[in-house]
Amino acid sequence: MLQIRRIDRRSGALPCACMTATLLDVTKGVATITLNRPDSRNALSVELVDSLGDHLEQALADDTVRVVVLTNTGGTFCAGADLKGAGTAQPKRSGTDVFELILESPKPVIGRIAGHALAGGLGLAAACDISVMVDSAQLGFSEVRIGVAPAVISVICLPKMRRSDALELFLTGVRIPAARGVEVGLLNYAVPAEQLDTKVDELVSMVVRGGPNALAASKQLISRVPEFPDRRSAFEWATPLSQSLFQSAEGVEGIAAFRERRDASWVPEGR
Repeated sequence: MLQIRRIDRRSGALPCACMTATLLDVTKGVATITLNRPDSRNALSVELVDSLGDHLEQALADDTVRVVVLTNTGGTFCAGADLKGAGTAQPKRSGTDVFELILESPKPVIGRIAGHALAGGLGLAAACDISVMVDSAQLGFSEVRIGVAPAVISVICLPKMRRSDALELFLTGVRIPAARGVEVGLLNYAVPAEQLDTKVDELVSMVVRGGPNALAASKQLISRVPEFPDRRSAFEWATPLSQSLFQSAEGVEGIAAFRERRDASWVPEGR
């Protein structure tokens, strides 16, 4: 059974001794999903992947949720594949399924990366629409050092990176500081630990001011427009989308709110 538990995001303290692979808290339009296996460095075990996927689906189906925040307990956000705990458990979903849930989510997903992100864990951080990492943490593509390659997460990470940076990091497997992660395009911000919540809350407060359909359409634009073979084709697809948004109930309400200098109806109370 899925469990919804509140945590202290600043301390990482759990409300009880019970340990579930991920935690879900929904407050003021924000669904916070927390990777909660610090003893295994939040490695992508069958249980954690299944639990994370379940909680993502629950958050995306909840009409009160406007934005999802993905975070962690412990000093590692996610160490990648669970190399020690592989067993006979049959997964109901793959890591790729979870990546797709994040990438295709119509609701923005913000990464609150409160620890190291390695291999598949770095892919998870990079899959978020906006990622903020504590500046004392490190990230890296460590796969080559155990004789494999960052194949699946390359689909997520390569579009964000220069070829030269990707070659260096994929081939060396070296860990880099969060600030370098921002430089190569894998993260948006690297901040001191004491500023992590402030920065994430600032981003959440800005994102939820956007209309739900407008946010979903904006994510779609970023994915689809670069795929068109030429500018004319992109215009032909984007123009009717723009018209439909302006003519929608959400568009009408947003323009009215702008003219009347008030919050639009979709802005959660207290945001």
